[in-house]
Amino acid sequence: MSILVVGSVALDSIETPFGKVNDILGGSAVYFSTAASYFADINLVAVVGKDFPQEHTDFLASKNIDIKGLQKEEGDTFRWKGKYGFDLNEAHTLDTQLNVFEGFNPVIPDEYRDSEYVFLANIDPDLQMEVLGQVKNPRMVACDTMNFWIEKKREELKRTIEKVDILIINEAEAREFACEPNVVKAARNILSMGPKNLVVKQGEYGALMFTGSSIFSAPAYPLEDIFDPTGAGDSFAGGFIGYLANTHNLEESAIRQAVIFGSVMASFNVEDFSLNRMRNLDYNEIEHRYRKFKELSHFEDV
Repeated sequence: MSILVVGSVALDSIETPFGKVNDILGGSAVYFSTAASYFADINLVAVVGKDFPQEHTDFLASKNIDIKGLQKEEGDTFRWKGKYGFDLNEAHTLDTQLNVFEGFNPVIPDEYRDSEYVFLANIDPDLQMEVLGQVKNPRMVACDTMNFWIEKKREELKRTIEKVDILIINEAEAREFACEPNVVKAARNILSMGPKNLVVKQGEYGALMFTGSSIFSAPAYPLEDIFDPTGAGDSFAGGFIGYLANTHNLEESAIRQAVIFGSVMASFNVEDFSLNRMRNLDYNEIEHRYRKFKELSHFEDV
């Protein structure tokens, strides 16, 4: 089954306590697509500049990612520079150069419009609505956002969220969007806006999944080596939606499994800079870590 993803492709410069890299491949659509490609076919819509290295285009194509929707425009590719301290849950932005991304107008190729699964990565909610207006009849739509859109385009974001099946955001964003300090109450508030499911990412502490009648808590995988958390949330979304598209099952039991597969892909993502860990990941490694997650959470009844 195919997944349509619309988001950013970027060149990132990142510094953490464990190293420093410049102009590496990044962007929400890239992390999502790479993680999801282990489960399903990906249709990518994004924009890059004339400076975008051919090796990155070749990499995307090598991962079963259709790049006919990757627009190349005059100008430079979106660039982001950030730094992490020992609190790897928070990135400090040092520089943002939107470049061609500032004028991004997502045009969905005809052959992508029948995609059964749609992921609206972290872009302007007006653009997210434009995408929804171009797809025909997706079986499932999932969406991500960030504090900037919550603060600057709240009403537009609410209109988008009314149209999606699953919203995937981090805990701080959930609290801010709902204007509620308690995450459980915040989740109930957000669900009342339209989505059937809400996934709240909690970084190194795991993730929570809320439906109208249940809460599911998944741990984070305990790692010895963490180099770069950039893109972990998008890798989570890729594993999560990729699994749902692969199984074509949207029952709650499958969505719970998908949360774990999302956590698995995020755990691999942070083990190296950029996509280095996921470039040559073997699916057997993914299944093995999934089983390890099950062991982490298992306990006997009394």
